[in-house]
Amino acid sequence: MLFQMKETGFAAETEYGELQIDNGGEHGFRPCELLTASIAVCSGGIMRAILDKKRISYEDLSIQAEVERNEVEANRITRIHLHFVVKAEQLTAAQMEKVMAWTFKNCSMVQSVKESIQIEETFEIVK
Repeated sequence: MLFQMKETGFAAETEYGELQIDNGGEHGFRPCELLTASIAVCSGGIMRAILDKKRISYEDLSIQAEVERNEVEANRITRIHLHFVVKAEQLTAAQMEKVMAWTFKNCSMVQSVKESIQIEETFEIVK
């Protein structure tokens, strides 16, 4: 992936179009948003695959992400809390706890940052 400097940040061409990245967030995604999105969406994709493989039916899945940063240490991300909301009639809390454990273990983005960023994952089941 090639990142080319632009007047307002950087851009990268992908097969889906141009990705605009801007540290200030006025003309594109902030790097913090991209990292958070990568972790959240990777986790969500793994969760969907696990639910499908286990034949657990669900109607919807959303992820709320909250980020904490340390301003003293270059404003680095110290914690990301992912709250999964799964709409499913038959899903139990015990099943979901197992799904969450497998999701954490199998998400490559989480595994890549787990030593430097605290990843907290919680869930809510909506009937």
